[in-house]
Order: sequence, then C-alpha cells, then structure tokens
Amino acid sequence: MHPYYWRVTSTTDRRNPVRAAGAAVADLLGRHARGLTLANIATQGGIIVTGGAVRLTGSGLGCSTWPQCEPGSFVPAAFGETTFHPYVEFGNRLLTFVLLLVAAAMAIAVWRTRRELRWWGLVPLLGVVAQAVVGGVTVLVDLHPLVVAPHLLLSLALVWYSVRFALRYRGAHGRLGTSLALERWVSLGLLGVLVVLGALTTGAGPHSGDANATERLALDPALVARAHAMTVWAFVAVLAWMGWRIRRDRSAGDRDEARRAWLVLVVVTLAQGLVGYVQYFTGLPIVLVGAHLLGAAVLVAAHSAAFRLLRVETPA
Repeated sequence: MHPYYWRVTSTTDRRNPVRAAGAAVADLLGRHARGLTLANIATQGGIIVTGGAVRLTGSGLGCSTWPQCEPGSFVPAAFGETTFHPYVEFGNRLLTFVLLLVAAAMAIAVWRTRRELRWWGLVPLLGVVAQAVVGGVTVLVDLHPLVVAPHLLLSLALVWYSVRFALRYRGAHGRLGTSLALERWVSLGLLGVLVVLGALTTGAGPHSGDANATERLALDPALVARAHAMTVWAFVAVLAWMGWRIRRDRSAGDRDEARRAWLVLVVVTLAQGLVGYVQYFTGLPIVLVGAHLLGAAVLVAAHSAAFRLLRVETPA
C-alpha cells in the first residue's frame, strides 16, 4: 500500500451498495496510482503519434464532421469507394476515449491517495477534454494550420506536465549542489520556442493532412526550418553548460537520477536533431516525419524529467 494512502469508509458507504461499490473501485485504483501516472504519460504521448499518422496519411478529414464521424453516424460509414482514411481518423478518435479513461482513473487514484496533489491530478483529465474540443474544431475548419498547431502543442504540454506530475507523485529527489534555476527555465523557454517553430514548419510544409485541405501558412518553410535549427543548437549549448555545472554534484536521494536525466535529455536531443536534418535534406519522407513527431513527444518528456530532477533540493 502506498505510504500516503488514505481511505474514508463511512457507515453510509457500507449500507449503500452503490457507494460501497464506488469506494471499492476507488480503492482499487488507489492501489495502482503510480502505474496509472505512467499509463497517463504513455497515452498522452500515444495520441501525438496517432494524430501524426492521421495527418501524414492524409486522413485528417476521413471523418467529415465532429463529434460524429459522418452525419447520423459516430462510426465510419462504408461506401463503394470508401478508403482507409475514415478508419485511421476514427481510430485516433477512439484512442482519445482511452486517454480520457486513463486520465480519469489516474485522477480518482490520486484523489484517493494523495490529498495534497488531488487538484493537480485533475489537470490531465481537463486537458484531454480541452484537446477533444480543439480536435473537433480542427475538423470543422478543414484542418486550418492555425488550429492544428495548437492541437499538437496542447498534447506536448500535457506530456510535459504528466511526466513532472508522475515524478512528483513518486516523491523523486532533486540534487544537492549549485543552483541551476536560471538554466532550467532558459531551457524550458527554448523548448517552447522549439516546439512552436516545429509546428509552424509543419504548418508551412507539404503535409496538410488531407489531399483537398491544401491551405498552408504563408511562411517560407526553409526560413522557419532554419530558425528551428538555430534554436536547437541554442538548446544544445544550454544542455552542455548544465552538464558542466552538475559534474560534481550529487543526488539528494539514494539514486543519482539527476545526471541520468540530463544524459537521457542530451541523447534524445541529439537523436531528434539528427532525424530533423535527415528528413529536411531527404524531402520530408512520411516515415521520418512520423519519427520526428514521436521524437518530439520523447524530447518533451525527457526535458520534463530533467527539469524536475535537476532542481536543488534542501536536505531534510
């Protein structure tokens, strides 16, 4: 049982079968709260990958409306010339419901086990609801890039928050040593610029999400891509400086997770940069663009872990 676990069982709960069953479910979820925080991270990242698959296969308008897939039907309607596009889009919508269930289960589990975090545990659930609304709007406006970009950015923000929340729930330790407060916040700012420029690059590029939805941002893709690359190098420089600063620091806990988190972030950043350069100079093939999108989710997750673990912790 989690050390912070708590339970309130009243006489009314025992007499009311419905409330007793609800309490039993909440207790069961509470026993798996930590696993649910990890499942929340996986599903938050997974929806980014499936959303990218929808876009890269040209299935963005496979379902012509929202919340129904087709007028009068929530599922794809099979016609004589029906392609795979409606099913790709519908699959992404189904994963949204899975994500909603996982986020709700995690919120209940956290509410049951950690009183001081219970309101923070609701953030991913509320974010999923907001994401579903934004996703519906993207369909209604025929995948306009200025709506599609926030759709992606919100998902990335939820991944970042979910990783940090999972570490906070676990009670992960920080470091004992020099403060990196400025460097951590600068890296976060650069990360924000990175993902925004990446979204703008996509919005100005060839992958519109649907063969007939060809409206793109009136930006020079090459110019935006260069600005994106320059930000990547600034981000790498900050990471290098942070690595030099923490070389002699030690962890506040039993495990030296801070240096490990920094190393993982560096490796993910370099790998993501390599994929980015290769995809740019090979004409943006779908497979590499999809890999770059997955890498963006992993990069955001790795930065969130490093941001949390590289903070200075006052020893008890």
